[in-house]
Amino acid sequence: MTIDKSWTQIRKRSNSTVFWQGLQSFLQMAKPHVNDRGFIRCPCNRCINNAQHQLEVLETHIHRFGFMSDYNEWIYHGENVYAASSSNVPHPNLGVYDRDEMFEVLEDIISNDAEVDQLGNQSSNVQYDDLFTALNSELYPGVSSFSLLNFLVKLMHLKVMNKWTNKSFDELLKLLKLAFPKMDLVESHYEAKKLMTKMGLGYQSIHVCKNDCALLWNENSMSETCPVCFESRWKMQAGRRMGKNVPHKVLRYFPLAPRLKRLFATSKTAKLIRWHQAGKSTDDNVMRHPVDGRAWKDFDRKHTEFADDVRNVRLGLAADGFNPFNNMSISYSMWPVVLTTYNLPPWLCMKPEYLMLSLLIPGPQSPGKDMDVLRPLIEELKELWESGIDTRDAGNDRKVFKMRAALLWMVNDFPARSSLSGWSGQGYKACPTCNENTPSMRVIGKTAYFGHRHFLPSTHRWRSNLDFDGRTDRKRPPRRFSSVDIMDQFNLILVGTISVFKYTLLLERLVHLLLFAHHPHKSKDTDNARRDLQNLGIRSELHLYEDGNKLMKPAAEYTFSEANRRKFCRFVRSVKFPDGFVANLWKNVAQNDSRIVGLKSHDCHVIMQRLLPVECRSLVNKTISSTIIELCTFFNQLCARTVNVTDMVKAQDQLVIILCKLERIFPPAFFDIMIHLVLHLPEEAILGGPVYMRWMYPFERYLKRLKDYVRNAAKPEGSISEGYVVDEVLTFCSRYFDDIETRFNRPDRNDDGIHRTRRLFVFESQCKPMGKQSQVYVEKNVRDRAKFYILNNSPEIETYLNQHKQELQLRGCLNPDEAHRNEFADWFFEKCTPLKSHMSFYLWLQSQISLSPHPACIVNGVRFVTHARDVRLKTQNSGVSIPGTENEIFYGQLQEILEFSYLNDFSVVLFKCKWFRCDSRRMVTENNITSINITSESYKDDQFILASQAQQVFYVEDPSRGPNWRVVQHVNHRSIWDITEDGMSEIDLLQDNSSSNFTVATRVREHHNNPLKTFRS
Repeated sequence: MTIDKSWTQIRKRSNSTVFWQGLQSFLQMAKPHVNDRGFIRCPCNRCINNAQHQLEVLETHIHRFGFMSDYNEWIYHGENVYAASSSNVPHPNLGVYDRDEMFEVLEDIISNDAEVDQLGNQSSNVQYDDLFTALNSELYPGVSSFSLLNFLVKLMHLKVMNKWTNKSFDELLKLLKLAFPKMDLVESHYEAKKLMTKMGLGYQSIHVCKNDCALLWNENSMSETCPVCFESRWKMQAGRRMGKNVPHKVLRYFPLAPRLKRLFATSKTAKLIRWHQAGKSTDDNVMRHPVDGRAWKDFDRKHTEFADDVRNVRLGLAADGFNPFNNMSISYSMWPVVLTTYNLPPWLCMKPEYLMLSLLIPGPQSPGKDMDVLRPLIEELKELWESGIDTRDAGNDRKVFKMRAALLWMVNDFPARSSLSGWSGQGYKACPTCNENTPSMRVIGKTAYFGHRHFLPSTHRWRSNLDFDGRTDRKRPPRRFSSVDIMDQFNLILVGTISVFKYTLLLERLVHLLLFAHHPHKSKDTDNARRDLQNLGIRSELHLYEDGNKLMKPAAEYTFSEANRRKFCRFVRSVKFPDGFVANLWKNVAQNDSRIVGLKSHDCHVIMQRLLPVECRSLVNKTISSTIIELCTFFNQLCARTVNVTDMVKAQDQLVIILCKLERIFPPAFFDIMIHLVLHLPEEAILGGPVYMRWMYPFERYLKRLKDYVRNAAKPEGSISEGYVVDEVLTFCSRYFDDIETRFNRPDRNDDGIHRTRRLFVFESQCKPMGKQSQVYVEKNVRDRAKFYILNNSPEIETYLNQHKQELQLRGCLNPDEAHRNEFADWFFEKCTPLKSHMSFYLWLQSQISLSPHPACIVNGVRFVTHARDVRLKTQNSGVSIPGTENEIFYGQLQEILEFSYLNDFSVVLFKCKWFRCDSRRMVTENNITSINITSESYKDDQFILASQAQQVFYVEDPSRGPNWRVVQHVNHRSIWDITEDGMSEIDLLQDNSSSNFTVATRVREHHNNPLKTFRS
């Protein structure tokens, strides 16, 4: 039947009955062909089948803009003609490959980036014509699996993922053109990047005054000179402007609003924006995300209208300087400003794919004090807060809503905080929290932040003790400054700024004081530090004295001797960590075991939280070691993924005691501002939630990615800007790709594969045996014990297990447990046979085909290795633990990995372990350090566990107890969370699951009864 299409040519549509009737017939024909969301391509002159709308919008668009003239065969709206994919002449505006991922990519980009009017209609975007041309182009004649655009995007993605150089990419394109002459490819990386940027969001270049006085932007955008110092905005040569107008400095600004809209452009991320509402803790005492912190909750109470829509975005801002060159001898400081979205789940917030570059402040010097470099971002944040922007939500049928955004806090290290906030990080009032009550004193050559006794209650006995600084302390505890007080000081209110302490610097001070006491350049125990003690009239045994013509410095017990320093270095060298836990620390130990060099931030975490508490007990006296252990234990609490508010409240009081203990041990010169700031960390954790989502380490790792963008050393800022825009596009596109490896689908290092859903519990273990498989004979008694363990851990037959135990008790069996192990399998078979029940279960377990030992195994993303193989490796993966029925924990070593194979590729993997005795004589816990004797073995007749039941631990030598003792270190792997959600990764293994796993127990009496008389030279 011929379709009447003459109505599409009518120009005067407003009063035409023919046009109206034809339009209604067209909509009725198109109605059965809408997609599952009710959308269909719009053939109006504005959308030209590029965008999809609901039928009501199609009616409005066609009536308003007319029907496109070259759409003669209505193949997308129900006309029965050959499919577009088989057409010899593709449609000029639509991709011929309906299943091409790039069509969905462009659809989401166009529908979200287009301007939205009050009726929910969107404008067309002619800048995408080149993209649709590439989408229509066949890569090679006769090849329908790839469009040109699809191939280029995936090829560029491989370049970014594998860090190919631009030249190598050009050479690859040349080779492909030679091998496949008919392939329709671009000529160079430049052309490919130019095409990619059409899907990007771009950036703005803003000129900056030569002297950092002002931005030549907005009201000063047309000015030829700086409005402050009147310097020319252009570079001059011999008093004349150069041939081209070349600005002195250029600030790159990446608009925030389009990037936030992109988060809602695809349902893959739009639904994640709502996670903070559904995933927040139901227990007010538990914090797993910033949404559980008091600052977030207080913000919601004050701004209910903003909080009512869970799609409104909460942001965090970080800024730091870095050198973009690999040659660190070049003095160059560039400052990127990075934003993160706290609406996302905790395992995604700090991933680089979700961080947004907002500003790139040019070098080579740090930004000046008078340069308002944040002004473009502040202006846009004001607009997003006050009025918001219209955004299509792909997670809600692409309905338009008013998206608003708020900046919750800034994340900086302390020096950067001083530059951005204006509060000096030096001087007597360096602490922004204590304000004018900062405990500080002048020592030789520096300011020491000493005197934490006035945080103690006024009646505390240490207030009148003279061992601290030779005087009593009668100061009142520092008062809390309200917002009104801050307004009086600065004429503004500082809301929601949280600076995150970088305690790598704290470890650096401890290590320098302990390890480098005799090093002339690195020691913190300097001659001036000893003179400070003499000036204060305290610790006379540590004062300098003259021996003839020599000035002698007595040895202090808070420093390591030469022998102890080498002992500590050998200890660090000897420790073997689980796979993926930390870098090879033994490489950082000098060959002569005299020093540790080249530590990264994460290495410092491991030493402070894992190694220093263990080894210091044998190197310094108990008074010093217990104080260091208490401080390290606090950081274990602070860095946990789940923070308990009660723990932080207790830690706040205990930290005052710990700092006072440190003041009685170390000289005043040791206490710089980084030591004092520890005191405020519990309060900041209570306000902002878990620290790992607010510290600088993810942003510092992100700076390495920005550094990799530099291709032209003469223009590092331009290289980073162009590289970031292209990488941003490819990251968005890669969310749609399943046939190549991307950042979102690449397997983890310890991936255990995809497992089918099993009907029986024992087959559900996510386990991947590794290594060479061999068939060996296993003794019958071992095989029988293994089979019984499988049956005994099958909840499907728990009723039969209990019934058999009761029958043994009625028989008066002398050893019912042993009889249960030996007789249950046969009893169960006899019991089930006449009833014909559970026969399938039993037959599955009896249909064993083979038993295979393996040297290694990956279980739920954790690598386990047998002890025999472990001793030959640089890592340690043979430690196992399992919780008991009475809250006890059993520790052991993995001896064998046995895989029992059944029909249909079903298998059960068992661990055969050597279990250590865990009685009070052979397992001791002190200061949260558990030591166990590994010479005594228990449960020799009950060695098996299911692979899925094992929890990994590793063992460290305990030098304070002897060669047969090991300190147990629990491991919380990055893929294991205490939140029931998928896709969790990229959190350091170091962090424990909960702060309540540690207890900071301070001992004041120990210091009171031993007033430092042990510190004699």
